[in-house]
Parts: sequence; C-alpha cells; structure tokens
Amino acid sequence: MNAGESYKVLVLGDSNVGKTCLMHRFCDETYYDTYISTIGVDYKQKIIQLDEKPVKDTAGQERFRTLTTAYYRGAMGILLVYDVTNLDSFDHLTYWLKNIQENASPDVIKVLAGNKCDNETVRAVDKADGEKIAECYDMPFFEVSCKMDVNVEEAFQALARMIKERSKYSGAFGLRDETPREKCSPLFEKAFAESTRKCSSC
Repeated sequence: MNAGESYKVLVLGDSNVGKTCLMHRFCDETYYDTYISTIGVDYKQKIIQLDEKPVKDTAGQERFRTLTTAYYRGAMGILLVYDVTNLDSFDHLTYWLKNIQENASPDVIKVLAGNKCDNETVRAVDKADGEKIAECYDMPFFEVSCKMDVNVEEAFQALARMIKERSKYSGAFGLRDETPREKCSPLFEKAFAESTRKCSSC
C-alpha cells in the first residue's frame, strides 16, 4: 500500500442516482442491480496509480442533511452525480452546487457525472445539457454507466489527477469564485441564486 498522499472525495447527488453503485464499480469492480438507500454515509477507499483515495458516498435523503454537511470538511474533490433518465436529479444540480459552495472548501475540485447513460430508451437529459452546466462551472463532464462500466474509472481518475495538480501548485486549497460564469444562461443563474431552498427529493 502506498502510504503517500490520500485524497478525500465525496460522491454527491440526489437519492437513487447511483452514487453507491459508482463506488462499488470503481472500488470493487462490481455491479449490484438492487437499490438499497444509503443510511447516513458510506465509505470506501481504493489505491490507484496516482495515490490512495478515500471515497465517501453521502446520503441523498433530507433527514441526513446535517450529517452530510459535516463530511464536507476536508474534502478535496467531489463527484457530482445525476441520473440521465431522471430530469429532477438534473434540475437539482443547482441545489447541490449551492450546497457545495456553502459547505465545502472554496477550492474543492468538482467533476460532473451523468449516470445510467446505457438507458437510452428512457433518457430524459440530453448529453449537451450536462456539457453546458459542466462548462458553466468549469467542471470536467462524463456520461457514465455503472451497469456497463462506461467512463467510471475515467471520471474518478480525472478527479484524482486534478486534485494532485492543484495540490502540487498551490500546496493548499485556496479561495476560488464559485458563482456562475458569464457564459451561463440567465435562467440558470436565476436557478442557482434561488437554490437555497431544499428540493423535495434530495
């Protein structure tokens, strides 16, 4: 085991978007076709070529919000997940981004992942829409599938590489502006500004 750098990474998103499945696919190279809601916080770690990287899966349910907030502390990276077959989970990204801004390090690294991209027949969110929000917040974007093992490794590797590069050049995570860029549409900026309200299914 490499006893060098260790990165704390959070996997965030609405309930049932596949956060736990992503962790199992990445850390254990397994896929479970059953859904059991995470109670509180799940924890896994995996040694990759870059270094050892703990991964915490946070619960999406509202009743676990206080516990989730505590786990933002010390997080160096966040994999923000939505379900491409669930439009609500995509619309709630503004809430999660606002939550990250309020609770995480201002300089935390973020990667956006649209899960379940293998379900094209029931797709509700176009890939272009995910790319647009990712560009707006300067996040790498991947459409992934736990079931078919598409881009899962790539998403986590990209997150780890960005954390490593940021640590190398800055030494510590500093301040960064997380407000929407000018290239974001006015409607999206409005949604972000109003997203302090808690969504009903988060």
